[in-house]
Amino acid sequence: MYETGKTAQVAAEMMKFNLTVLGISESRWTGPGQKRLTSGELLLYSGHEQEDAAH
Repeated sequence: MYETGKTAQVAAEMMKFNLTVLGISESRWTGPGQKRLTSGELLLYSGHEQEDAAH
């Protein structure tokens, strides 16, 4: 999901399939956090603390 627009694509797919919760593995994001998407969804994530950690 590093690429520009990938979070928007995920949000669109969630709406398409009427999903309210979705788990994504191996996103390669570091540290915990949250991000509100422009479409209104709240993205919660928790990754490794170090960028070079084995996934």
